[in-house]
Amino acid sequence: MSNRLKDNINSRYFEAANALKSKQARRRIVAYVEAYDDIYFWRTVLSEFEDDHQYFEVMLPSKANLTRGKKSVLMNFLEGEPLGRDMIACVDADYDYLIQGRTAQSKKVLQSPYVFHTYVYAIENFQCYAPSLHNVCVSVTLNDHRIFDFRDYFARYSEAIFPLFVWSIMLYRNGNYPKFSISDFNRIADPGGFSVQNPDASLANVRRKVGVKIRELQRLFPDAKDEYLALKDEIKTLGVTPQTTYLYIQGHHLFDTVVAPILSKVCNLLRQERQNEIYHASAHKTQKRNELSCYENSLQDVKTMLKKNSGYMTSEPFHRLQNDVRQYLAPTSS
Repeated sequence: MSNRLKDNINSRYFEAANALKSKQARRRIVAYVEAYDDIYFWRTVLSEFEDDHQYFEVMLPSKANLTRGKKSVLMNFLEGEPLGRDMIACVDADYDYLIQGRTAQSKKVLQSPYVFHTYVYAIENFQCYAPSLHNVCVSVTLNDHRIFDFRDYFARYSEAIFPLFVWSIMLYRNGNYPKFSISDFNRIADPGGFSVQNPDASLANVRRKVGVKIRELQRLFPDAKDEYLALKDEIKTLGVTPQTTYLYIQGHHLFDTVVAPILSKVCNLLRQERQNEIYHASAHKTQKRNELSCYENSLQDVKTMLKKNSGYMTSEPFHRLQNDVRQYLAPTSS
């Protein structure tokens, strides 16, 4: 039996089971997600909408063969009609949102009322939401001293990469992405050599690399100016601004190569600052030693706390995602 047939049977089973329940019973809605890390994120999204009438069960698409990934989640939605109101798909937007239906997968992600996407590239982008990063530092170091302006840095980082990002989206839309892939973009968007004391140097490095690549692409596509300018205006209407571009680049790259290294350097300085305060406190050696031990035992890992970060819940893309779920539930919420 094919996976598609099995899942159609599952959908009919969920619908029939819900129909047989008493009017007082809660409606069960299965939400398929891409990977283990996505379960917690989508649980955070969907919890708000659970009540006495309905609840969600968030799971991977297959318990039988441990199949994971976006294609596995969307497999049942790529052909024919959506499976039903009791089975939904929750996926990363990737570029599917910004290429606006240029591929079959993008069309289904955008058009199906049973597929929900992040708007930003992936859940990692939400976890790296700049206004929340100071709180991540506090959770890691237990030091609330603001020694770095994450909002300003990532606004300027976004401004540096925005012109090249428009090129990336344009080439994915018109099928020329082999000439400039997401991996190519990531290599240029890597700040490299970041210093807390002199962050401007890393931004200057990014701007230099972006300028070099844009001149190369202009030579390669000399007739692309009008298409580029039109897309530049269009993606702003989709929520991408020169100051928020970082939310729409590849999530794993942003998390692992850009944000986590920067957070680690900021947190190291905050740890040292707190340790120095304890060391120089007017107390006897045993008390200092005990205090240092207590503090060090309370420290957390940067990537672990970044994955648990939920400060993105105040962001505009997250509100758009919530509104999509709200609209989906509206006809049956009475």
